[in-house]
Amino acid sequence: MMVDSALAQVGKNLNEAMRILGDGQRESEPGTERQRLSRTSIPGPLQGDGQDVAAILHLVHHLIHEDEESDDKPKQHRLQSVCEQGHMALLGHSLAAYISVLDRERLRKLTTRILSDTTLWLCRLFRYENASACFHEDDRDGLVKVCRLVINARYEEYASEGYAVLSSRQPVIYQSASCRPGLGQHVCGQLGLPLSSLCTVPCNTVFGSQHQMDVALLDKLIKEDIEAGKLPLLLVANAGTPGAGHTDKLARLKDLCEQHSMWLHVEGVNLATLALGQVTSAVLAAIRSDSMTLTPGQWLGLPAVTAVTLYRHEDPALSLAAGLTSSQPVEKLRALPLWLSLQHLGHNGIVQKIKHATALSQQLLQKLKTLSSIKTSDVLETEISLVEALTMVEDELASPVVLFKFSQDLSAAASNVGSAESYCVGEREVLDTFNRWLGEQLALCVHACGVEVVEVEDEGTCVRFSPLLTAAVLGTQQEDVEELLQKLTELLPVMNSTLCLRQEFREDSRRHTASLTYVDDLSWPGLGALRFEPQTEGMDESRRKQELRKINTELLKKLQELDTDIVFSAGPDFGQEEDCVFVGMVTDDVDVPQLVDTIAALGKDIEESGKLLENMTEVVRKGIMEAELKLQKASEEKLMEEGVMRQLPLVGSVLNWFSPVQSSMKGQTFNLAAGSLDSTETTYSTKAQTGRPSLQDTPTSSSKRPPGQRLFQRSGANSDSYSETSSIEQVESFSVSGSTLPPPSPLVPEEDTDQSHESAEEPQVSPEQMQNTQTAAEDASVERQPEGEEEVTQSGR
Repeated sequence: MMVDSALAQVGKNLNEAMRILGDGQRESEPGTERQRLSRTSIPGPLQGDGQDVAAILHLVHHLIHEDEESDDKPKQHRLQSVCEQGHMALLGHSLAAYISVLDRERLRKLTTRILSDTTLWLCRLFRYENASACFHEDDRDGLVKVCRLVINARYEEYASEGYAVLSSRQPVIYQSASCRPGLGQHVCGQLGLPLSSLCTVPCNTVFGSQHQMDVALLDKLIKEDIEAGKLPLLLVANAGTPGAGHTDKLARLKDLCEQHSMWLHVEGVNLATLALGQVTSAVLAAIRSDSMTLTPGQWLGLPAVTAVTLYRHEDPALSLAAGLTSSQPVEKLRALPLWLSLQHLGHNGIVQKIKHATALSQQLLQKLKTLSSIKTSDVLETEISLVEALTMVEDELASPVVLFKFSQDLSAAASNVGSAESYCVGEREVLDTFNRWLGEQLALCVHACGVEVVEVEDEGTCVRFSPLLTAAVLGTQQEDVEELLQKLTELLPVMNSTLCLRQEFREDSRRHTASLTYVDDLSWPGLGALRFEPQTEGMDESRRKQELRKINTELLKKLQELDTDIVFSAGPDFGQEEDCVFVGMVTDDVDVPQLVDTIAALGKDIEESGKLLENMTEVVRKGIMEAELKLQKASEEKLMEEGVMRQLPLVGSVLNWFSPVQSSMKGQTFNLAAGSLDSTETTYSTKAQTGRPSLQDTPTSSSKRPPGQRLFQRSGANSDSYSETSSIEQVESFSVSGSTLPPPSPLVPEEDTDQSHESAEEPQVSPEQMQNTQTAAEDASVERQPEGEEEVTQSGR
């Protein structure tokens, strides 16, 4: 078959561009080339000489992957892989630009064929016969143009009189409370209608789904508007609400619209199931609507493919006036990428993709049903599950959307914490926080499933799995759903135990009210938050805040260095609480009283160490001043005793040789603990001095734990329990080295103290023993032990 050389060149250029822009397929540029490209990221003047296509594509590749190449961070945000049918869609955009330069007659024939073929295929594929199609970039523009069509049809003089005719009978557009946020406002803004023309119909509150439009209430609102002299114009219904995937009662809504001569427009993800062999009656009723908006690009994984609005109307002039059709052949080329992609996939390929997406949702739903701790929508009213799976559709056996959330039984939580009333405080907010954390963890660990966190009215924060919107792009397979279930079963026990221990954590923190303050932050997905309150009597507000921040920052640092599975952090990045220690998720084997006691003890040690340093600074400063005066007085006495002649360098040496002088001056040492200048006579009168145990030899709490047991773990608990912490190297128990403040002072045995006092009376003449004495004195000055000294010796000649 002969192929136009220009068309072949278009395909060749596209393949070359995709190769260069491939996600990580090309090696990084050399250093000089990267520096040259990095300078182009700053806007500048257009270069005088042109560049070839390869150079421009390399620049685009660099701009896409600039952050990945400049940093050593893992490449988390990568371009989605483009499948073969995706390449066809991209080729369609290139061909559209090429075809637009053809002569007018050939262009008209080609665009008419493309538009008619695509419209026919879509109508037959989605069971919407005898309809026209409008292709638009924004999926909301189809509804806007349909509303303009209905206005032109209901107001005969609208084309000539314009908005003046609307004042006689104000048009009213009805939408469900569960529709897309901002959809009605967008339509009114594009049509120039006031917001009073938009009527939001509440959902069911007694019978049926809480996310379906209340038909009886809608009928009442329509009759009230008619009595008020308004004109009911159009109703927007959902075949799959954006949040929960519910389908309105389309059959009843269509009957109501026919009764009041209204236009029925349907949109939603569930419309994709019309292409399947078996369709639920709720979704099948959508084929009776006057128009529907489809998004085949999302369902089939086709990049940059337009949305399609299918509508039934017999007057082509009104359709042209409303913008649903165009007389410009170039406008009809919007259907070219979809025309190519549908041919490449074929009918069976399209149905298979939609069937695969629905099968994934059914796989997840059926697996959730087999777990004893997970309840689906048919038992939601019992409220006894750890995770409630909400299908949000009339027939859950064909649901393409699965919505679930973590929810703990109130009676079970009350039995653990001992008070159901205290557990109920902020329960909804806490559960929303935990579900938000659950969704983020699942999305991070199992990215291929494309789960996301959604806010659903009356249900709160939920996790949604909608493979019709994500599976084709992410390439979701059954193995990914199994991995999602496995990760879910790992996270549930941790969330359950954390929620049960939150009240115990709160109660234990009250035992340390003098030093700890429990911070009731409902937006934190973890055990809770504490703030250490230092003694700040006599401090101004600025000084108090500075001291509070300093101690809590150091406390958080020491807690993070402990050998434990618990994650300690400074809280959310944009949280309201500051200067706090936030405790993350915990397992059921955590000893909460020990955890709270440790936080209080470490905070107290940090506070005392800070005060000790402040006191030592003042004592040492005064001691140094006194020592300088004593040393100056000693120098004057030496001068008076030996005479002026002996102070001369050469003469003094000769005099000392012939007539040695016996000086009465004694060596002196500066005691850091006492801040005074003492004599070294007692030190040099001993022969040896034994040192006391050092800080490293002092037993810590880590030596009291059995082997294999981690910190804050109850005795006898399994040490292999789930841990959410990252592989960060921890230090051993309370031995926190490298801290900016001195370590906490251990309890020194009494016999060691006595031995240290006795050793001070023995002579010491060895230089090595002198060095040991000085080291012990430095440690003792920090630990407030009076026997430690640092010697600054002045001896006579």
